[in-house]
Amino acid sequence: MTTPANREVGLGIPEMPAPDYPAEVRARLAADAGEVIARYPDSRSALLPLLHLVQSQEGHVTRTGIRFCAEQLGLTTAEVTAVSTFYTMYRRKPSGDYQVGVCTNTLCAVMGGDAIFDTLKEHLGVGNEETTEDGKVTLEHIECNAACDYAPVVMVNWEFFDNQTPDKAKVLVDDLRAGKPVAPTRGAPLCTYKETARILAGFPDTRPGAVEASAGGGDASLIGLRFAKGETGPARVVPPRGESYPKGRAHDTHPSSHDAPQQTSASDPANPAGPVSEEGEG
Repeated sequence: MTTPANREVGLGIPEMPAPDYPAEVRARLAADAGEVIARYPDSRSALLPLLHLVQSQEGHVTRTGIRFCAEQLGLTTAEVTAVSTFYTMYRRKPSGDYQVGVCTNTLCAVMGGDAIFDTLKEHLGVGNEETTEDGKVTLEHIECNAACDYAPVVMVNWEFFDNQTPDKAKVLVDDLRAGKPVAPTRGAPLCTYKETARILAGFPDTRPGAVEASAGGGDASLIGLRFAKGETGPARVVPPRGESYPKGRAHDTHPSSHDAPQQTSASDPANPAGPVSEEGEG
Protein backbone atom coordinates (compact mmCIF):
# COMPACT_ATOMS: atom_id res chain seq x y z
CA MET A 1 0.00 0.00 0.00
CA THR A 2 1.35 3.40 -0.93
CA THR A 3 0.96 6.56 1.14
CA PRO A 4 1.14 10.26 0.18
CA ALA A 5 4.71 10.39 1.44
CA ASN A 6 6.12 7.51 -0.61
CA ARG A 7 4.39 7.54 -3.98
CA GLU A 8 4.67 9.65 -7.10
CA VAL A 9 1.76 11.92 -7.99
CA GLY A 10 -0.78 10.15 -10.21
CA LEU A 11 1.36 7.06 -10.73
CA GLY A 12 0.89 5.02 -7.58
CA ILE A 13 4.40 3.63 -8.10
CA PRO A 14 6.39 3.20 -4.87
CA GLU A 15 9.77 4.91 -4.74
CA MET A 16 12.93 3.26 -3.48
CA PRO A 17 12.72 3.81 0.28
CA ALA A 18 14.88 6.65 1.59
CA PRO A 19 16.92 6.06 4.74
CA ASP A 20 15.43 7.60 7.85
CA TYR A 21 17.08 9.93 10.33
CA PRO A 22 18.40 8.44 13.57
CA ALA A 23 15.68 8.44 16.21
CA GLU A 24 17.09 11.32 18.24
CA VAL A 25 17.60 13.47 15.13
CA ARG A 26 14.11 12.74 13.86
CA ALA A 27 12.57 13.62 17.22
CA ARG A 28 14.41 16.94 17.32
CA LEU A 29 13.49 17.82 13.73
CA ALA A 30 9.86 16.80 14.32
CA ALA A 31 9.65 19.14 17.31
CA ASP A 32 11.12 21.98 15.26
CA ALA A 33 8.83 21.19 12.34
CA GLY A 34 5.79 21.29 14.61
CA GLU A 35 6.80 24.76 15.76
CA VAL A 36 7.15 25.97 12.17
CA ILE A 37 3.90 24.40 10.94
CA ALA A 38 1.96 25.99 13.79
CA ARG A 39 2.73 29.43 12.35
CA TYR A 40 0.60 28.83 9.24
CA PRO A 41 -3.16 28.36 8.74
CA ASP A 42 -2.43 25.80 6.01
CA SER A 43 0.30 23.30 6.82
CA ARG A 44 1.65 23.08 3.27
CA SER A 45 2.59 26.77 3.52
CA ALA A 46 5.38 25.61 5.82
CA LEU A 47 7.18 23.70 3.07
CA LEU A 48 9.81 26.34 2.27
CA PRO A 49 10.99 26.77 5.88
CA LEU A 50 10.87 23.00 6.43
CA LEU A 51 13.21 22.51 3.48
CA HIS A 52 15.61 24.96 5.13
CA LEU A 53 15.20 23.01 8.36
CA VAL A 54 16.24 19.67 6.84
CA GLN A 55 19.03 21.45 4.96
CA SER A 56 20.36 22.66 8.32
CA GLN A 57 20.78 19.01 9.33
CA GLU A 58 22.87 17.71 6.44
CA GLY A 59 23.92 20.81 4.53
CA HIS A 60 21.74 19.97 1.55
CA VAL A 61 18.28 18.58 0.81
CA THR A 62 18.57 14.80 0.82
CA ARG A 63 16.00 12.15 -0.06
CA THR A 64 15.64 11.60 3.66
CA GLY A 65 14.86 15.29 4.13
CA ILE A 66 12.34 15.25 1.30
CA ARG A 67 10.60 12.24 2.80
CA PHE A 68 10.54 13.92 6.23
CA CYS A 69 8.95 17.10 4.81
CA ALA A 70 6.36 15.07 2.91
CA GLU A 71 5.37 13.11 6.00
CA GLN A 72 5.13 16.20 8.17
CA LEU A 73 2.93 18.06 5.67
CA GLY A 74 0.87 15.25 4.15
CA LEU A 75 2.40 15.83 0.70
CA THR A 76 3.91 13.46 -1.82
CA THR A 77 7.66 13.27 -2.21
CA ALA A 78 7.16 14.38 -5.81
CA GLU A 79 5.51 17.60 -4.64
CA VAL A 80 8.32 18.31 -2.19
CA THR A 81 10.97 17.49 -4.79
CA ALA A 82 9.38 19.86 -7.31
CA VAL A 83 9.68 22.76 -4.86
CA SER A 84 13.18 21.88 -3.65
CA THR A 85 14.52 21.78 -7.22
CA PHE A 86 12.87 25.07 -8.22
CA TYR A 87 14.64 27.36 -5.75
CA THR A 88 18.40 27.77 -5.99
CA MET A 89 18.89 28.27 -2.25
CA TYR A 90 18.18 24.58 -1.70
CA ARG A 91 21.24 22.40 -2.37
CA ARG A 92 20.79 18.96 -3.91
CA LYS A 93 24.32 17.70 -3.28
CA PRO A 94 26.90 18.07 -0.50
CA SER A 95 28.55 21.47 -0.49
CA GLY A 96 30.93 23.56 1.57
CA ASP A 97 30.62 25.17 4.96
CA TYR A 98 30.71 28.51 3.15
CA GLN A 99 28.83 29.24 -0.04
CA VAL A 100 30.86 31.95 -1.77
CA GLY A 101 28.65 33.59 -4.38
CA VAL A 102 29.99 36.13 -6.84
CA CYS A 103 27.40 38.37 -8.44
CA THR A 104 27.97 38.37 -12.19
CA ASN A 105 24.80 40.18 -13.24
CA THR A 106 25.26 43.23 -15.44
CA LEU A 107 26.42 45.96 -13.06
CA CYS A 108 28.59 43.75 -10.86
CA ALA A 109 30.08 42.13 -13.95
CA VAL A 110 30.95 45.52 -15.44
CA MET A 111 32.43 46.64 -12.13
CA GLY A 112 34.65 43.56 -11.87
CA GLY A 113 32.46 40.62 -10.87
CA ASP A 114 33.53 38.49 -13.83
CA ALA A 115 37.19 39.11 -13.00
CA ILE A 116 36.59 38.16 -9.36
CA PHE A 117 34.84 34.93 -10.34
CA ASP A 118 37.58 33.94 -12.79
CA THR A 119 40.24 34.73 -10.20
CA LEU A 120 38.55 32.60 -7.54
CA LYS A 121 38.08 29.68 -9.92
CA GLU A 122 41.81 29.61 -10.58
CA HIS A 123 42.78 30.35 -6.98
CA LEU A 124 40.54 27.64 -5.49
CA GLY A 125 40.91 25.15 -8.33
CA VAL A 126 37.14 24.67 -8.69
CA GLY A 127 34.42 25.56 -11.17
CA ASN A 128 30.92 26.92 -10.73
CA GLU A 129 28.99 25.07 -7.96
CA GLU A 130 32.06 23.03 -7.09
CA THR A 131 33.58 22.60 -3.63
CA THR A 132 37.19 22.71 -2.51
CA GLU A 133 38.75 19.42 -1.43
CA ASP A 134 38.74 20.45 2.22
CA GLY A 135 34.94 20.92 2.09
CA LYS A 136 35.18 24.52 3.22
CA VAL A 137 34.17 26.61 0.21
CA THR A 138 31.66 26.15 -2.60
CA LEU A 139 32.03 28.70 -5.39
CA GLU A 140 29.05 29.82 -7.46
CA HIS A 141 27.58 32.52 -9.67
CA ILE A 142 24.71 34.33 -8.00
CA GLU A 143 21.96 36.49 -9.43
CA CYS A 144 21.41 40.11 -8.40
CA ASN A 145 21.01 40.50 -4.64
CA ALA A 146 19.83 44.13 -4.76
CA ALA A 147 23.18 45.53 -3.67
CA CYS A 148 24.09 47.31 -6.89
CA ASP A 149 25.16 50.41 -4.95
CA TYR A 150 28.05 48.36 -3.56
CA ALA A 151 29.10 46.55 -6.74
CA PRO A 152 30.89 44.27 -7.21
CA VAL A 153 29.42 42.17 -4.43
CA VAL A 154 30.43 38.78 -3.05
CA MET A 155 28.11 36.95 -0.68
CA VAL A 156 29.14 34.29 1.82
CA ASN A 157 26.18 32.30 3.15
CA TRP A 158 24.01 35.24 2.06
CA GLU A 159 25.96 37.87 4.01
CA PHE A 160 27.32 40.86 2.09
CA PHE A 161 30.94 41.56 1.23
CA ASP A 162 30.77 44.83 -0.69
CA ASN A 163 33.08 46.63 -3.11
CA GLN A 164 35.22 43.57 -3.71
CA THR A 165 38.31 43.17 -5.87
CA PRO A 166 40.03 39.98 -7.03
CA ASP A 167 42.76 40.38 -4.41
CA LYS A 168 40.30 41.07 -1.57
CA ALA A 169 38.22 38.05 -2.62
CA LYS A 170 41.28 35.80 -2.52
CA VAL A 171 42.09 36.92 1.01
CA LEU A 172 38.45 36.31 1.96
CA VAL A 173 38.36 32.69 0.81
CA ASP A 174 41.80 31.99 2.25
CA ASP A 175 40.65 33.23 5.65
CA LEU A 176 37.48 31.11 5.43
CA ARG A 177 39.48 27.99 4.67
CA ALA A 178 41.97 28.75 7.45
CA GLY A 179 39.21 29.22 10.02
CA LYS A 180 40.10 32.86 10.67
CA PRO A 181 37.39 35.29 11.81
CA VAL A 182 35.69 36.93 8.84
CA ALA A 183 33.32 39.87 9.23
CA PRO A 184 30.78 40.83 6.53
CA THR A 185 30.76 44.43 5.36
CA ARG A 186 27.29 44.81 6.90
CA GLY A 187 24.60 42.55 8.26
CA ALA A 188 24.73 39.76 10.80
CA PRO A 189 27.93 37.99 11.88
CA LEU A 190 28.98 35.18 9.57
CA CYS A 191 28.03 31.59 10.41
CA THR A 192 28.22 28.24 8.63
CA TYR A 193 25.82 27.23 5.89
CA LYS A 194 23.98 24.79 8.16
CA GLU A 195 23.54 27.49 10.79
CA THR A 196 22.32 29.89 8.11
CA ALA A 197 19.77 27.32 6.93
CA ARG A 198 18.31 27.04 10.43
CA ILE A 199 17.93 30.82 10.62
CA LEU A 200 16.20 30.80 7.22
CA ALA A 201 13.84 28.15 8.59
CA GLY A 202 12.54 30.86 10.90
CA PHE A 203 14.40 30.30 14.15
CA PRO A 204 15.77 33.42 15.86
CA ASP A 205 19.42 34.33 15.46
CA THR A 206 20.38 35.16 19.03
CA ARG A 207 24.10 35.65 18.46
CA PRO A 208 25.60 38.95 19.68
CA GLY A 209 25.22 41.59 16.98
CA ALA A 210 22.70 39.66 14.89
CA VAL A 211 19.59 41.53 16.02
CA GLU A 212 21.23 44.93 15.67
CA ALA A 213 22.39 44.04 12.16
CA SER A 214 18.81 43.52 10.96
CA ALA A 215 17.88 47.15 11.63
CA GLY A 216 18.84 48.51 8.22
CA GLY A 217 21.13 48.59 5.21
CA GLY A 218 24.24 50.58 4.45
CA ASP A 219 24.47 54.31 3.88
CA ALA A 220 24.24 54.16 0.09
CA SER A 221 21.05 52.08 0.30
CA LEU A 222 19.34 54.48 2.71
CA ILE A 223 19.78 57.74 0.78
CA GLY A 224 16.32 57.47 -0.80
CA LEU A 225 14.75 56.83 2.61
CA ARG A 226 16.43 59.93 4.03
CA PHE A 227 15.07 61.97 1.12
CA ALA A 228 11.57 60.67 1.81
CA LYS A 229 11.84 61.65 5.47
CA GLY A 230 13.11 65.12 4.60
CA GLU A 231 16.43 64.47 6.26
CA THR A 232 18.46 65.71 3.27
CA GLY A 233 18.44 68.85 1.16
CA PRO A 234 15.93 69.31 -1.67
CA ALA A 235 16.51 67.59 -4.96
CA ARG A 236 18.30 69.56 -7.67
CA VAL A 237 15.81 71.28 -9.99
CA VAL A 238 16.51 70.79 -13.70
CA PRO A 239 15.01 73.30 -16.16
CA PRO A 240 13.33 72.21 -19.41
CA ARG A 241 15.67 71.64 -22.33
CA GLY A 242 16.86 74.94 -23.80
CA GLU A 243 15.90 77.02 -20.74
CA SER A 244 17.77 78.11 -17.68
CA TYR A 245 16.72 79.32 -14.25
CA PRO A 246 18.34 82.24 -12.41
CA LYS A 247 21.13 81.07 -10.16
CA GLY A 248 19.85 80.11 -6.72
CA ARG A 249 16.20 80.15 -7.78
CA ALA A 250 14.04 77.07 -8.32
CA HIS A 251 11.16 76.90 -10.78
CA ASP A 252 7.64 76.25 -9.56
CA THR A 253 6.28 74.42 -12.60
CA HIS A 254 8.84 72.12 -14.19
CA PRO A 255 11.11 70.17 -11.79
CA SER A 256 12.55 68.21 -14.71
CA SER A 257 12.83 68.43 -18.46
CA HIS A 258 10.71 65.27 -18.60
CA ASP A 259 7.77 67.33 -17.31
CA ALA A 260 7.95 69.71 -20.27
CA PRO A 261 7.60 67.58 -23.42
CA GLN A 262 9.13 69.11 -26.54
CA GLN A 263 8.21 68.73 -30.19
CA THR A 264 10.56 66.30 -31.90
CA SER A 265 12.03 69.05 -34.07
CA ALA A 266 12.80 71.11 -30.98
CA SER A 267 14.17 68.32 -28.82
CA ASP A 268 16.07 66.49 -31.56
CA PRO A 269 17.23 68.87 -34.32
CA ALA A 270 18.90 65.99 -36.17
CA ASN A 271 15.49 64.36 -36.76
CA PRO A 272 12.91 67.13 -37.28
CA ALA A 273 9.31 66.06 -37.35
CA GLY A 274 8.23 68.82 -39.69
CA PRO A 275 4.83 70.48 -39.70
CA VAL A 276 1.78 68.30 -39.20
CA SER A 277 -1.00 68.75 -41.74
CA GLU A 278 -4.44 68.50 -40.17
CA GLU A 279 -5.94 67.46 -43.52
CA GLY A 280 -3.39 64.72 -44.02
CA GLU A 281 -3.78 63.06 -40.63
CA GLY A 282 -5.02 59.47 -40.54
